Amino acid sequence: MKNSGLFCLLLTCIALGSCKNNQSENGGEGSHVKAEKPISVTTYRAVYEQDTIDLKVNTLKSGKITGDMEMKIFNMPKKTGKIAGEFRGDTLFASYTFYQGGYEKKTYKNPMAFLKNKEELILGNGKIETTMGASYFIKGEPIDFERVKYKFAKLEDVKI
Repeated sequence: MKNSGLFCLLLTCIALGSCKNNQSENGGEGSHVKAEKPISVTTYRAVYEQDTIDLKVNTLKSGKITGDMEMKIFNMPKKTGKIAGEFRGDTLFASYTFYQGGYEKKTYKNPMAFLKNKEELILGNGKIETTMGASYFIKGEPIDFERVKYKFAKLEDVKI
């Protein structure tokens, strides 16, 4: 009786695993939805001492923001990834999903806040909390945009 219960559990796990594999191979849920085309693309660069961060911001018609960011921080592996978020007032709240170095199998996800000040974006510092593997800014704690390292200068606008 124990063996048949174990066997059923094993079969269920295999069946669920194969369903998940088929979803990812076929694009998963929502693969029928077309990617929204950006209405503008703006590139930024922040340089601080020996650090350089390149940021490409795609503004979508819906008001959402997507883009790419590459962080080259002195004495650390390069971080390469994607941002996704939206503006709330003059502040862009985004999630940065990235991998470090050449190791693309393990990804990380951090919240980020950028204050738009004329033609520049200022990367803010805030207290981050992690719960059940998800990181986010602590509610009610201010994000500091004064004492910062990274101020992004606008490089160019691309009209689409």
